[in-house]
Amino acid sequence: MIRSMTGYGRAQKEVNGRDITVELKSVNSRYFEYSSRMPRSFSFLEDRLKKLRACGFNAVETYTCWNLHERREGVFDFSGGLDIGRFIDTAASLGLMVILRPGPYICAEWDMGGLPSWLLTYGHMRLRCNDPLFLEKVGRYYKELFRHVTPRLAANGGNVVAVQVENEYGSYGDDKDYLRAIADIYRDNGVDCLLFTSDGTAPFMLGGGTLDGVLATVNFGSNPAGNFGALREFRPGEPVMCMEYWNGWFDHWYEEHHTRTSTDTAQVLDEMLSAGASVNFYMFHGGTNFGFTNGANYDDRHAPTVTSYDYDAPLNEAGDLTPKYFEVKEVLEKHFGKAPAIPVGNLPKAAYGEVALTEAATLFDSQEALGAPIRAAAPLTMEELGQDFGFVLYTTELRGPFEELPLVLDGVHDRALIYIDGQFRGVKQRDGRRDDDIRLGLARGESVRLDILVENMGRVNYGRKLRDEKGLTGGVRLGQRYHFGWSMTPMPLDDLAGLRYAPWETGVDAPTFLRGRFPVTDPADTFLRLDGFTKGVAFINGFNLGRYWNPAGPQKTLYLPAPLLRAGENELVIFELEHSEGNRVLLTDTPDLG
Repeated sequence: MIRSMTGYGRAQKEVNGRDITVELKSVNSRYFEYSSRMPRSFSFLEDRLKKLRACGFNAVETYTCWNLHERREGVFDFSGGLDIGRFIDTAASLGLMVILRPGPYICAEWDMGGLPSWLLTYGHMRLRCNDPLFLEKVGRYYKELFRHVTPRLAANGGNVVAVQVENEYGSYGDDKDYLRAIADIYRDNGVDCLLFTSDGTAPFMLGGGTLDGVLATVNFGSNPAGNFGALREFRPGEPVMCMEYWNGWFDHWYEEHHTRTSTDTAQVLDEMLSAGASVNFYMFHGGTNFGFTNGANYDDRHAPTVTSYDYDAPLNEAGDLTPKYFEVKEVLEKHFGKAPAIPVGNLPKAAYGEVALTEAATLFDSQEALGAPIRAAAPLTMEELGQDFGFVLYTTELRGPFEELPLVLDGVHDRALIYIDGQFRGVKQRDGRRDDDIRLGLARGESVRLDILVENMGRVNYGRKLRDEKGLTGGVRLGQRYHFGWSMTPMPLDDLAGLRYAPWETGVDAPTFLRGRFPVTDPADTFLRLDGFTKGVAFINGFNLGRYWNPAGPQKTLYLPAPLLRAGENELVIFELEHSEGNRVLLTDTPDLG
């Protein structure tokens, strides 16, 4: 380590098509200062990793998300925010080792635990076991993933020191042949490093999820003595590590916002380090479930995770230093000495004020711009329609005669808005919180149009209901009689450019896209507050910020990072599903997670 020097160095190199400039400089400093010139969107990654290093950590752990790297089968994406090589290299530049957790299943409160939804189109495929077809798809993904990882392994001069085999497998299954197959695929792709598993400490979890010859680690949030005791009993004489130290927790809609005191967090960390254990924080920085990436749990009912993944972590959702950060740093310095003197601080926040949404495009006037309809006798699931995220609009014509009968939707996954001749008639939710009684009768010669807008609120990410198809997974009945003959419009909402807006000055009472523009001089982090709006999705300059749901809570604001803003005019679009009191939203400098 360089203790003191006066000097300056600069280097420039093209790496994977990117021009990278690195500067090293010091003026009689105890430690040298590092800076890199990179696109503004990349600087956020550097900011979070610098804060990790400055806190006293020597490694960063990350999952990889198969469902984003391969959204469409056989089409891979490792660009932009999915550039795992850039992530690893940025960590290396700050002196951080990397622990990689590539799944293929990752949980992470992420849609389907990171598995791509197109797997569900293979009806005979069995997930997360020694099914040859599943392993074939996994192997193809890993071949692409490890092209970016293997050259960066420690054995090849890089900083990736360990790779996990599956994830919390013992809470799901016990197929050792499957675990061995995953490890073999790693080795076939040149993964020459420490391999490990990660599970809870219950005997059935350790028994099902571990693998001979592979380091076993455990996950918990408290009681280190008891949990490490269980691991030592299961694997006597081996090193102990908490791979997921749950220092906070995530939120579902309808719940209170979860928090954990800084003092308790620091105390448990101190106990683990005093016992000679290794510790990985889950989460150090939680971040955000942008777009439709949030998953869901299922115990007695479907429980989707909110957009924020703040997790009450040492770095909050916007990457700010919290009191928990400083108490954790104090414990780390107690055990390992002073952390590197890397200057860190909170990024600026801006309150841009009210934004008027002055243009509107209603859903029923915009169907053609959102997607081409697909016709079938019975309702198709989202996966059968070749769609991963978003909404599906199911449309049909009902003809009389029939007496007044209840409208029954079998298998709503996850929330349906129902319209008859364009008039709202009610909501049906998978979780049972809304199941409006909708009845209809028609005389001979009468007909009506029936529209059912179904929202995918997030696929189950943990447990026995992992195979979670979306849309209408059963039929639609009038009483006991099934209705056939449907038109379905997939609405992933990846591209809203085709919408045609008209002037608008009021609120809405039907699914409507509302658009407004606002100027920005100096882009800074801000938070979108939608008081007076009910439920929907927000987009900034074409980027999907995620869902809001004010009656459900707890989250009241959406995080809007500065790199998504432009110097000059910015476009904000709100897709309000139900009702708004007016047409104004607020960009504030203060988050509100409930």
